[in-house]
Amino acid sequence: MLYELVAIVRPGSLKEVREIARNAGALVLRSGGVVRGYTNWGVYHLPKTVTKHQARYTEGHHFIMRFDASASVQDSIRRTLGLDPRMIRHSVVKMGDKLEETRDIEGKVEWNETQTLSQSIGKMQ
Repeated sequence: MLYELVAIVRPGSLKEVREIARNAGALVLRSGGVVRGYTNWGVYHLPKTVTKHQARYTEGHHFIMRFDASASVQDSIRRTLGLDPRMIRHSVVKMGDKLEETRDIEGKVEWNETQTLSQSIGKMQ
């Protein structure tokens, strides 16, 4: 099954982000899964202030990892990341069950440039 991990790490050190991503990837590889790719989106403001481990965050370092693994591996990644005090938020999304559904999905996730409402309406007319 193909999964996508979206993780937000406390801002500060890129070394911390790499270590967390490497640990998550190692969990996948040790269980016989495949890491399709990582994408580092950098530091962005959070939609609202988040309190985690008695600290308040208004920004977070975002990264995405796409991987093929079993459901039990996905659960162990969620457990491991939930215990890490450097993590602000994380989410694992199932992208598909069958190879036919997921074989064309790449490992890199491009940033979706959002448009303002007036730009979107202008294109429709």
